Amino acid sequence: MELKTIVINQYYFALFSAIGDVVRTSLGPKGMDKMIQTPQGEVIITNDGATILKHIAVLHPAAKMLVDLSAAQDIEAGDGTTSVVVLAGSLLGAAEKMLNKGMHPTIIAESFLKASVKAVEYLTEISTPVDLKDKAQLLRAASTSLNSKIVSQYSSILAPIAVTAVTRLVTPTSTNVDLKDIRIVKKVGGTIEDTVLVDGVVLNQTAITSGGGPNRMEKAKIGLIQFQLSPPKPDMDNQVVVNDYRQMDKILKEERTYLLNLTKKIKKSGCNVLLMQKSILRDAVTDISLHFLSKLKIMVIKDVERDEIEFLSKSLGCKPVADIDAFTEDKLGYADLVDEEHTAGARIVKITGVKNPGRTVSVLCMGANSLVLEESERSLHDALCVVRCLVKKRALIAGGGAPEIHVSRMLSQYAQTLSGMEAYCFQAYADALEVIPTTLAENAGLNPIAIVTELRNRHAMGEKNAGINVRKGLISNILEEDVVQPLLVSTSAIELATETVALLLKVDDYHLTR
Repeated sequence: MELKTIVINQYYFALFSAIGDVVRTSLGPKGMDKMIQTPQGEVIITNDGATILKHIAVLHPAAKMLVDLSAAQDIEAGDGTTSVVVLAGSLLGAAEKMLNKGMHPTIIAESFLKASVKAVEYLTEISTPVDLKDKAQLLRAASTSLNSKIVSQYSSILAPIAVTAVTRLVTPTSTNVDLKDIRIVKKVGGTIEDTVLVDGVVLNQTAITSGGGPNRMEKAKIGLIQFQLSPPKPDMDNQVVVNDYRQMDKILKEERTYLLNLTKKIKKSGCNVLLMQKSILRDAVTDISLHFLSKLKIMVIKDVERDEIEFLSKSLGCKPVADIDAFTEDKLGYADLVDEEHTAGARIVKITGVKNPGRTVSVLCMGANSLVLEESERSLHDALCVVRCLVKKRALIAGGGAPEIHVSRMLSQYAQTLSGMEAYCFQAYADALEVIPTTLAENAGLNPIAIVTELRNRHAMGEKNAGINVRKGLISNILEEDVVQPLLVSTSAIELATETVALLLKVDDYHLTR
């Protein structure tokens, strides 16, 4: 093995451990938070591994792999983004020790991959199957996820919201939930306690009342349009010079007639609440069209974003219309009430009592300032992902470092049945897994060596669910403390971390091309 390879690999190890140390302190319920200032001057306070790494300016391609690793975990499981990076750093550290002993990288990489397959088997063995109808189990998992976040004291409010939101979308046969069907609307105002799951739909936009139009409509018939209620413009900027005031009048009159015909057609279909897509090229509405609409008692809400259209048409049962001639009664959605409410200083439009609602959910997320609000949304997203994991793979395992120690012990035992280099690699892999309980103990200010030793001891005595109880600072049966996590979070973390490390071990040279 050439010197070059060793130099390259040592460079990686320094890199990985540096990045691993950044997120390492934010693992677990007693983890610290990071404050990040973006180039735009925006400040982010977060505890979420994926968010931290996404904002760190990483230049080296090998380090970018770590960022992608936590992003992959975010997509696959949604939680455990910090653990996956810490794990990868630890595995690389283990590999480095073996490389220094003169073992070949390929052998290490292949053994690690075999070990990860075994690890996933052991995890699956100790998992307990979960029934989606058992709300208590789902709540436990969601609360565990929220406990490591800034908003942990509100977990009793956010966890039920996450569970209800996901279970509403689940059909008996579904193996996944699309989180796009859960809409989180953020408004600054009130506190996190004001966060609610809305029975119906919440809109970011407010009703336009400048023309004197209504901002509350009972027995609503909702139309969703993608065209504009404003005079048409030519494609190119043409200038028309009018020097005769009769012509001027004629132009204005044409404009009014055009708009009047549009609004009359809308009224004719029976529509009384109008949602309008945001338009780039010209104004969605003008003063004249607003005046006509308010005369016809039609509530107007404009600037609906392009990506909200699909969600709204699914939730309200109305179809988006791109042309006035296609605007007929069968395209409308029906609801009992569309009302603009003032909650804690924020204005929102709520649509309740939808006649034939689709499988979608809206959550109104409140917070005292934007920092808390953003973090609250990220935490809620993690909790939603945890419940979604349970839909994908319906099994739970203990948290608090218990599964890692269990797998580590089983792998050590298995390593003793192997021979040669492979046994070495399996043993190293097993030791590397202990980084999770060690870090949990460190972040809680406990003595990591004493805690992890006792943890191993309790597992050796057959307590498979013994884990670190961070609140009391001792080892206890973690299932009784309701600290549980979905099986998918741990298995995907182990698989993804091992794959990344195996990939890096096989790299022996790095070139910049001009």
